[in-house]
Amino acid sequence: MFGSVLLFSIMNVVVKLLTDRFPITELTFFRSAFALLPVCVAIHITGGFRNALRTARPVGHFTRTLIGLTTMVAMFWSFHLLPLGDAIALNFASPLFLTALSVPMLGERVGIHRWGAVLIGFGGVLVIAKPSGDMLNLGVLVALVGAFCNASAMITIRQLSKTEASNTIVFYFTFLSTILIAVTLPFAWVTPSPLEWAMLAGMGLLGGSAQLLMTRAYSLAPAAVVAPLTYSSLLVAVLFGWLLWGDVPSASTGIGSAIVMASGLYILHRETRRNATPSRPPPPGSD
Repeated sequence: MFGSVLLFSIMNVVVKLLTDRFPITELTFFRSAFALLPVCVAIHITGGFRNALRTARPVGHFTRTLIGLTTMVAMFWSFHLLPLGDAIALNFASPLFLTALSVPMLGERVGIHRWGAVLIGFGGVLVIAKPSGDMLNLGVLVALVGAFCNASAMITIRQLSKTEASNTIVFYFTFLSTILIAVTLPFAWVTPSPLEWAMLAGMGLLGGSAQLLMTRAYSLAPAAVVAPLTYSSLLVAVLFGWLLWGDVPSASTGIGSAIVMASGLYILHRETRRNATPSRPPPPGSD
């Protein structure tokens, strides 16, 4: 998981470096297109394309792709509009949205403890957003849209995982994303230089490899062990932001990030505890 976090963090830096020159849609295309290479290698090694291409849920994969594409575009745009550390911190609102969405979309029961953590977590989001005057700036709104769509994508993955293998889900998302976003290229295209071609290719390879490492991490260890490690991406983002752009996180970003991360970890703790004791359901409203 640390390898995944590091590769995703480097990819985010490359994206932010390129957003001043390239349209977001073009960056999204290359992120998906070059990510197909490590994804296809992994599929070939672990079972072949005959198994990976077999699916009974084409509509589900298409829906997951649309949501995932929206997530990627929003996240890349937020990297352009905000300091990298702030954008990553706001993306940590995803587990809060996921908890809230699990009620209407998955029919799960969320008790008072997790609802309380969600409310406190969104309070942390407001602290990061600096409600004294900047709360409704475009970068914050775009980052939160990305976090919401990321949570929605996780919901669709949970639904697909009931019948689909993880390699199948990753392949169709990457492949369909490449095809769909390619439609926008004639309307917004900047020809890369040789160095920029290398950066675009590296961005996609990093993203695809990081996705595979993350999937593997969740297959090797419980979510309670793996998921908290994703929060280390904030430290990496802050470090790169300081070294490359001179961005120093404000006190509100630090305090708000701590609140959001603590809320996310508590939600994960309650979820793990609930799943660990299925034979002894908690009393109504206690979770």
